[in-house]
Amino acid sequence: MNRFGERFTMTTYGESHGKAIGCVLDGVPAGLEIDEAYIQSELDRRRPGQNEFATARKESDSVEILSGVFEGLSTGTPIMMVIYNTDQKSGDYSNVKDIFRPGHADFTYFHKFGLRDYRGGGRSSARETAARVAGGAVAKLMLSKIGITFYSGISAIYGIEAKELDFSYPASSPIYALDPSVEEAQKAAILDAKNRHDSVGGVATLKISGLPIGLGEGLYYKLDAVLASALMGINAVKAVEIGDGIHSAQVLASQNNDPITANGFKSNHSGGILGGMSNGDDVLCKVHFKPTPSIFIDQESINTSGENVHLALKGRHDPCVAIRGSVVVESMAALVIADMTLLNMGRTMDGIKGYYA
Repeated sequence: MNRFGERFTMTTYGESHGKAIGCVLDGVPAGLEIDEAYIQSELDRRRPGQNEFATARKESDSVEILSGVFEGLSTGTPIMMVIYNTDQKSGDYSNVKDIFRPGHADFTYFHKFGLRDYRGGGRSSARETAARVAGGAVAKLMLSKIGITFYSGISAIYGIEAKELDFSYPASSPIYALDPSVEEAQKAAILDAKNRHDSVGGVATLKISGLPIGLGEGLYYKLDAVLASALMGINAVKAVEIGDGIHSAQVLASQNNDPITANGFKSNHSGGILGGMSNGDDVLCKVHFKPTPSIFIDQESINTSGENVHLALKGRHDPCVAIRGSVVVESMAALVIADMTLLNMGRTMDGIKGYYA
C-alpha cells in the first residue's frame, strides 16, 4: 500500500534513483493558506548533505506544487507535490545488482515481486521519506490553526541518553540533540562509527501539544495504535514507545497511574493517551532507529542465485539515520493527527448541527 490515512490521506510515489519522488494529499479542507516557504523549510530540516553527520548526497529537495492550490489557498481538491532527484549516482550500486545487502529490504522485495530496483533500494529507500515530510508540512499548517504543535529531537545515540529534554534546543544542533550536556558525546559516537566505516542507532523523542480531549477511536482506530503504526512504518524504525513505554511493565499501578485534579493530570506516564484517545495532555513518543545498514565493512550475503558471496558497499550513506529521521517522525505524527481531527468532527450531533447551522 502506498496510501495512508482515512479522511486526510497521503499517497507517495517515486524511487530513490528515479526522476522524482512526491505525494498526493486528499482531504485537505478548502481555504487553508498553503505556505510554500514553510513546506520548503520542513524539507530543509531533513535534507541530506548538510554536515558530516549525514549522507554526502547533495539534494536541494526543492518542492513544487502541481495541483490543489490556487492563489495561495487549498481548493479542496488533491494537492500534488513533486521533488526532483538531482544527485543520484546509480553507478555506485552496480556491484550489488545481484547481491542482497544485509539489513536492507532487497531480500524481501525480490522474493515478493520477483525483481528489484537495486539503485539505492528503489522504492524501499529512505529517500521516499522526503515526500512524507512535504505531506506532513501541509498537515502541520492545518493543525496550527487549531493550536496543535509538534516538536522532536534526538534523545539517545548509541546508548548515550539525554538527561533532560529541551525541545527548543534541536533547532541549533547539527544532530537535533535534545540535551546539550550529552550532545558532544553523541556527536563523537557518530563520527567514531563513521571513521570505522560503521554506523550507530538512535532514539528520537516526539512531543505533540495542544490536542483536544477525545482524538482517536475507542477500539479499532486508537490514537496510540495508529501513531505506533505510522511511526513503525518509517525506514529503520524498530520500536515505538508511548509515554513510559516499556517502563510501564516494570512498575506498580500506583506508580504508573496519573492522578487527576481539577487542574489536570499531575503526571504523564500515559503519554497523553487513555483508552486509545487523547486526554488533553502532551502526547509523548520515543522512536527507536536501528543503525544504518549501509556500511563499508565486508559482510557475508548471498546473490540472487543463492550463492554465498562477500559484499563491499559503495555509495553515500548516513552514519546515523535517526538524525534526519526525527523530522520524519514529526511529519508522520502530523498526518495521523490531521486525519484524527477530521474523523472526530462528526462524532456528536452537536458537532454536526453546529457545522450545518
